[in-house]
Amino acid sequence: QVQVMESGGGLVQAGGSLRLSCTASGTIFAIIGMGWYRQAPGKQRELVASVSSEGGTNYATSVKGRFTISRDNAKHTVYLQMNSLKPEDTAVYYCNSVPEDARSWGQGTQVTVSS
Repeated sequence: QVQVMESGGGLVQAGGSLRLSCTASGTIFAIIGMGWYRQAPGKQRELVASVSSEGGTNYATSVKGRFTISRDNAKHTVYLQMNSLKPEDTAVYYCNSVPEDARSWGQGTQVTVSS
């Protein structure tokens, strides 16, 4: 189990960029996959990007080419660089392990993209 704290969200115009950070506690951080999830109003939470313990990455089709996930194991931190943001990216963004651990959901960080 890891405990996480997300930061970096905010209000941005369409086409803009944001960088989210997730700091995680727990000795297993370096050996588990981590992911960024998001939940928009009225929709189910979805996995948008993941990074394995070795650094391999995967992206949802909707964000591929615009978002970049990375991790710094020494800092126990996972990042999500979001470029070319669209109004449909508006959501609360969470990080968690992959597969997700129900005990590890944090408060999330709100991302709002205005048109």
